[in-house]
Amino acid sequence: MEELLTSYQNYLANEKQASQNTLSSYMRDLHQFAAWQDEHHPEQDLRKVDQETITEYVEWMTGKGKSAATITRSVASIKSFYTYLQGKGEVKSNPAKGVVTQKVERKFPEILTSREVELFLEQPQCVDAKGYRDHAMLELLYATGIRVSELISLNEKDVSLSAGFIRCESKGKERIIPLYPAAIKAISDYIKEIRPQLIADPEETALFVNMNGERMSRQGFWKIVKHYQEMAQIEKEITPHTLRHSFAVHLLENGADLHSIQEMLGHADISSTQIYTHVVKKQLKDVYQRAHPRA
Repeated sequence: MEELLTSYQNYLANEKQASQNTLSSYMRDLHQFAAWQDEHHPEQDLRKVDQETITEYVEWMTGKGKSAATITRSVASIKSFYTYLQGKGEVKSNPAKGVVTQKVERKFPEILTSREVELFLEQPQCVDAKGYRDHAMLELLYATGIRVSELISLNEKDVSLSAGFIRCESKGKERIIPLYPAAIKAISDYIKEIRPQLIADPEETALFVNMNGERMSRQGFWKIVKHYQEMAQIEKEITPHTLRHSFAVHLLENGADLHSIQEMLGHADISSTQIYTHVVKKQLKDVYQRAHPRA
């Protein structure tokens, strides 16, 4: 069975070009399901699993207090795995097809107001190398709406200061995203004055490096974001993705069309981008409810 899981993992990584986060999530769900299957139905091969077994697994997860979102995601992972096995001729049908899970309450992403973004971006003080670097990273993140994985993967050659854009590659696709003047200045100051002081190896290609001169890590950047959230005393939970969401909503509020935002965010499907129209509508409704005298 481990062979099937390894084969599926290679398929996700090489053919589907799934992100590391997606890959980890899918495989974690499948290994948990396989472990449960081995414990509760040791005589049953994964290829012999039926809809009744998966329904039983859903009931077991529910009994363990797993959230509706976790259960729905697990079933989606299992369904994807069996679709793959079906394509390889390992199973005749997909046993996860038709399995009903609890409806997940749709949660809208946390969005910062324009004033909160300004307050947050003001926190890094450009008085030392760390301040200049952090200021450039946060400005670039809000200017482009790129993912944190894309931010730390950027190389110096991916930035064109004279043209005012960055080149971002993800899942084998390249996109060009413009920069506003304040972001260009912040990145320019960092590249020209600070980065040469920080890099440990003259051959280092990473745009953003840690204080040891090596490529910035996800964990390192996460800590930076949390540090400045505390400094700004913003009560909303701020993650690197919060700036991505805020970038999209603020563009939409100021007249950008959905397809342009989709292209800048690198969404393969427009439905992923449409969540932001619902966020804007919800905000308007909240304002109406608070402000209208008869609401």
